[in-house]
Amino acid sequence: MAVASRLAVARVAPDGGAAGRRRRRGRPVVAVPTAAGRGRGRGGAVAASPPTEEAVQMTEPLTKEDLMAYLVSGCKPNENWRIGTEHEKFGFEVDTLRPIKYDQIRDILNGLAERFDWDKIVEENNVIGLKQGKQSISLEPGGQFELSGAPLETLHQTCAEVNSHLYQVKAVGEEMGIGFLGIGFQPKWALSDIPIMPKGRYEIMRNYMPKVGSLGLDMMFRTCTVQVNLDFSSEQDMIRKFRAGLALQPIATAIFANSPFKEGKPNGYLSLRSHIWTDTDNNRSGMLPFVFDDSFGFERYVDYALDVPMYFVYRNKKYIDCTGMSFRDFMVGKLPQAPGELPTLNDWENHLTTIFPEVRLKRYLEMRGADGGPWRRLCALPAFWVGLLYDEESLQSISDMTSDWTNEEREMLRRKVPVTGLKTPFRDGYVRDLAEEILQLSKNGLERRGYKEVGFLREVDAVISSGVTPAERLLNLYETKWQRSVDPVFQELLY
Repeated sequence: MAVASRLAVARVAPDGGAAGRRRRRGRPVVAVPTAAGRGRGRGGAVAASPPTEEAVQMTEPLTKEDLMAYLVSGCKPNENWRIGTEHEKFGFEVDTLRPIKYDQIRDILNGLAERFDWDKIVEENNVIGLKQGKQSISLEPGGQFELSGAPLETLHQTCAEVNSHLYQVKAVGEEMGIGFLGIGFQPKWALSDIPIMPKGRYEIMRNYMPKVGSLGLDMMFRTCTVQVNLDFSSEQDMIRKFRAGLALQPIATAIFANSPFKEGKPNGYLSLRSHIWTDTDNNRSGMLPFVFDDSFGFERYVDYALDVPMYFVYRNKKYIDCTGMSFRDFMVGKLPQAPGELPTLNDWENHLTTIFPEVRLKRYLEMRGADGGPWRRLCALPAFWVGLLYDEESLQSISDMTSDWTNEEREMLRRKVPVTGLKTPFRDGYVRDLAEEILQLSKNGLERRGYKEVGFLREVDAVISSGVTPAERLLNLYETKWQRSVDPVFQELLY
């Protein structure tokens, strides 16, 4: 949901790539001012909150070619590939276990800014996030705290970033009696108990969600995820990684399943968070079967994104409700809510962040299938995907393994894994059998990278070798040691 960790600079690609070279006469070329570009003082404030606006208005409509060039500008040589992680967690009052309210979150953000030198991101006088270099902290709709990490070269750096962030929020939170929980779905509290964050885009989404699915508000207010963002070198490399990521996303969902409770009792799923996405808004989520068509490429994804209904346009630091409207109409100045207004590349970037498939394409690929979890798993998830997708041999093995999987089989895994996890039947065996084979490919890929990163897969190895998902472990504790109470999970999965 959040604007991801590598916000684009509109119009000019940093490497002088496709988006930077392709300018048409008479079109203004603008760069978006960012906090990082202005220099930071202690606890400074970023004047305009994301999503950003371009400094001048467009005088000529964007074309589909421009939208494609934006995605193409993400292509980069292998030596420039990086790893980005994003992870969310639930803040709660240690004494009452209740979700923290906005004023408590504001105090945490202010404390982090003052103590650890973050810039504040402000919307209508409310602190709604922080920025430091290429890292940012943002708030999800129900106050879930998200770190969008910097693009980093190795898993050691990624895990160090995670550890540093958790140390900081723990240092500030403990003094206020606030803890943070690593789990995929709010285990105890009802939707009506969850506070609402003062962010304009979330108000628009909150009003729209019940019109397009039955579980959208649960997605917004009661789920937490961890995701990994990875690069590609070319259109063909993007296609191979996109297909591998989509095919294997249910396997990652099974391994990291960690959301078995709802309102104080088992909810019937190992990953309720994953299931929720199946009835949130099917116009903008799912397994994207067209990615496996021979004709798939950047243009086909642009066509898909253009047909995903809009949420909003951001102008003059205000969100204009455009729910259900067409970006195609926006491109020719025919948006009813903003007549005559033409989109910028920032509008396109913002629109891409409102699409929620299991793997999402921006100027990199996001792996979106895993539940939130404790810190060791936050380091394990990027290791799992880097070993598979950043090693040519492993990627080819995955492509070969999954090439004859049908759309129906991929959809079956997507639907059944949230319920049965590693025990889900697949062809002649089970998802656990697949996971064992895939884990070995990931280990091999990490070995060949040469950074001594295989140790980060220990958590994954333990889950697959035992056949017991994190959710099943929690359910066993609930039935035994915890005497059918979910309250101990707040201590068990405390950061």
